[in-house]
Amino acid sequence: MPLYMDRHFVEGATHHTVAHAHEMDLNIQHKHGVKFLTYWFDEERSTAFCLIESPDKETIQAAHDEAHGLVPHEILEVDPGIVEAFLGRVKDPTPVDTSESPEDLIDGAFRAIMFTDLEGSTLMTTTLGDSRALHLLHVHNALTRNALRETGGQEVKHTGDGIMASFADVPQAVDCAVAIQRAFAIHNAHNADEEMHLRIGISAGEPIEEGGDFFGNTVQLAARLCDHAEADQILIADEVRDLCQDIELSFSDLGEITPKGFEAAVHVYTVSWQQM
Repeated sequence: MPLYMDRHFVEGATHHTVAHAHEMDLNIQHKHGVKFLTYWFDEERSTAFCLIESPDKETIQAAHDEAHGLVPHEILEVDPGIVEAFLGRVKDPTPVDTSESPEDLIDGAFRAIMFTDLEGSTLMTTTLGDSRALHLLHVHNALTRNALRETGGQEVKHTGDGIMASFADVPQAVDCAVAIQRAFAIHNAHNADEEMHLRIGISAGEPIEEGGDFFGNTVQLAARLCDHAEADQILIADEVRDLCQDIELSFSDLGEITPKGFEAAVHVYTVSWQQM
């Protein structure tokens, strides 16, 4: 059956009430021929997202209506591999000990998306040769993935000369970008003839945007910020900056830019990662 994600706006709901609604969905799913796999809930933003196997959207609406009356605002057909890459799971999390309640393990679906881009990767192959350029690409991959592992980032895909990653915690995404740039700076200090320089862009959002596709605008904005960044620079969207008030880093206001493919201007900041 097709896989769908739906979006609910549930003002005033708590983790307990949404967990109860999910349980009611599970209790009647057999009557409608659907399977409720898992859900995400963000109490601060009052948003819940359900992942369901269903023959069609109308059946999901009918099942939700019978179970608890919380009919979704939007329903989007999704790819299970893409969902797992961005959100980290496609089924309910399992408690590791008896002291944990399943509802305590449910996270929100809001994610920070990060793109990295290795400057001059094509020229690097031309000037250094295939073998040496491939070696440097492996070094690039190792440095980037080490930072992802240390900061809780999840690699979504390798873009050939960079990596797209997802973070459940926005400040951790910025921490990761800083760790990556500092790792490359250390590499460059010890390898003057094999320097590598990265551009990084970070945005943040929810999986189903109004009238959009799965993380559509969020992914596009992160990619455009990466494109707009200069070598050794980290560019972040204003929403990312707003969620990093407690990070001990300096941010420089670049004002507004209008990224390619966007109608409205976006306020952007750079992260001063060189401060130790």
